[in-house]
Amino acid sequence: MSSNAMPPGPGAPSSAETKRIAPRSPRAALEPERVPAPVRRSARARHPLVVVGNAIFTFLVLVAVVVGGAVWIGKQRLDDPGPLAEDKSVLIPRGAGIRDIADQLVREGVIDHPWTFVGAVVFRKAREDLKSGEYLFQKQASLGDVIDTLVEGRVVQHTITVPEGLTSEQIVQRLLESDLLSGNIREIPREGSLLPETYKVVRGTPRDQVIQRMQQAQRRVLQEVWDHRMADLPLRTPEQLLTLASIVEKETGKPEERTRVAAVFVNRLKQRMRLQSDPTIIYGLVGGKGTLGRPIMRSEIEQPTPYNTYVIDGLPPGPIANPGRAALEAVANPARTKELFFVADGTGGHTFSESLDQHQRAVTKLRALEAAQRGEAAAAPPASPAAVAAPAPAGPAARPAPPPRRPDPAATGRTQAPAR
Repeated sequence: MSSNAMPPGPGAPSSAETKRIAPRSPRAALEPERVPAPVRRSARARHPLVVVGNAIFTFLVLVAVVVGGAVWIGKQRLDDPGPLAEDKSVLIPRGAGIRDIADQLVREGVIDHPWTFVGAVVFRKAREDLKSGEYLFQKQASLGDVIDTLVEGRVVQHTITVPEGLTSEQIVQRLLESDLLSGNIREIPREGSLLPETYKVVRGTPRDQVIQRMQQAQRRVLQEVWDHRMADLPLRTPEQLLTLASIVEKETGKPEERTRVAAVFVNRLKQRMRLQSDPTIIYGLVGGKGTLGRPIMRSEIEQPTPYNTYVIDGLPPGPIANPGRAALEAVANPARTKELFFVADGTGGHTFSESLDQHQRAVTKLRALEAAQRGEAAAAPPASPAAVAAPAPAGPAARPAPPPRRPDPAATGRTQAPAR
């Protein structure tokens, strides 16, 4: 090309534009411009199962979001402090349904709304785990704490204390008077078969169940004590130990005296002396009722009964009360003494003696103290032979002293009965 060629004029297309515009034939120019066909969705994507699956997935996502929100809100409600202004005891009756429990908790002010409680219990799958009983709900207990308490059965524990030395009839009467227990007691348990102790019970516990627990406890303790008894005891069976322990239990309530009182009776049994214990007179007269309500009369001392140890030799046919563990252990391992007598010392304790002379001096001292307390002369007037003297050791000895802890007139009145 010649170097003298003229540059393109201002109206002429540039070389770049010339390259972009391809020459078209008249026929091609008349044809419509071709547009790329849209991409077609695969037949797999259009399948009904895929469409349904997508719908289900979307639904599940929405449900998960809703449930998650509900769980979060519910957890907040479970942990929030409840409306209870102070600790409160609530009794859930047997057979109450979930809605009954919810309504009762609302009435008692433990929770705000019944349906919140119902929903939380159902969500926890604890509907069948709610337990009846008496519950103590703490101040501002949360809904979660309330449900946990009912599910775990953390019921209120009460105590029932049965003191030592009561007869079975007296123990049954105490249980019948307790408003913590339910049901009746079909029969009076055998004397001495109940262990006096403090027992934990829940409100509504059947009375027969408490009796069974006391009997089981007495059998267990009696066997334990018998297995660890002194080798030379003049007792052949655990039942004999139980009988003698019941007498010791009625004679003294001072812990430091039990082994000495037991030793007196054990020594008398070894020497074939009658026990001459006032409580056995009383039991022979009134049985399980336990008390006379008046002093023992002279005629009653000599009145034959199977239990009167002034008349019978050896032990009575059975216990005269229900002894506790301490009395049982005292009889199983009495003090190593030669004492055969004891008498009240006027201060709540006893004076123990090995001989009849020592015992008579102790009785005289007691009479003088009693006279002084009544405002009489400092020296007590001579007591009648029946009131002071006891037969020689070859026969019955003077009676042991009355129990200081039991101010039963039958045990402390001495105007008609010989002094111990």
